[in-house]
Amino acid sequence: MQATSHRQPSAGVDLYTERMTILAVAAGPQELGDTSRYTLLVATDGAQVEAAQRLRYDVFAGELGATLHSPAPGLDVDDFDEFCDHLIIREELTGQVVGTYRMLPPARAAAAGGLYAETEFDLAGLAPLRGDLVETGRSCVHPDHRSGAVINLMWAGIARYMHLHGHRWLGGCASVPLFDGGVTAAGVWDLAQRKHLVPPAWRVRPRNPWSFEGVELPAKVDVPPLLKGYLRLGSWVGGAPAHDADFDCADFYVLLSLDRVNPRYMRHFLGQG
Repeated sequence: MQATSHRQPSAGVDLYTERMTILAVAAGPQELGDTSRYTLLVATDGAQVEAAQRLRYDVFAGELGATLHSPAPGLDVDDFDEFCDHLIIREELTGQVVGTYRMLPPARAAAAGGLYAETEFDLAGLAPLRGDLVETGRSCVHPDHRSGAVINLMWAGIARYMHLHGHRWLGGCASVPLFDGGVTAAGVWDLAQRKHLVPPAWRVRPRNPWSFEGVELPAKVDVPPLLKGYLRLGSWVGGAPAHDADFDCADFYVLLSLDRVNPRYMRHFLGQG
């Protein structure tokens, strides 16, 4: 798709952008809400993983209209799932999985033949970090449970996972919808280049770059909450975005060193006050 081929804006743009955040990572501590309704756990059996994959399918394909290349009807399954730890949020009253996020630690990334992000980016510059880099992704929350409680539990799960496994680097793709013809993505890239670009040695290159030709910068960039949260936590943007045609998004690679995270945030998410 060319950047000059704009879709007609609609009243659904803001809603679509909000839904594409899926996991609106908290920019800092906020009210947890009724966390007692939910349990955070790592999936330990096939049924729990399948429930996470069904939720992903319902959100990505059913709600967002993404094209999924899954071998299992009604599930979002890919080749990386079997190597990942799947964090899930379960509603205690119903037993329903209402949130999920997968983690691919370094040793299992090697066993998988690489990272999911490598299907979109050349990550050669990150070679020195790979032994300590956990990939995150495939995050989603059921539309009826997009509350501070669930979102905080999911981010707390990521923080605790990193803490328990002793890894210091987190990486993955953050999507910016192209529903507005790429205006928001262009604004995000402009902002990233000015304030959040990774040091040159760790720059990544998109395999299928999104072209900004003919796209004007917005007067004010409205960074999607997922990406905004990562940036406020200290993440860098790895380079120019890739075009994910299946999701109709510009994907930015984000890289976070836990050493850059405000210790107050880490204590909050680790439950240390």
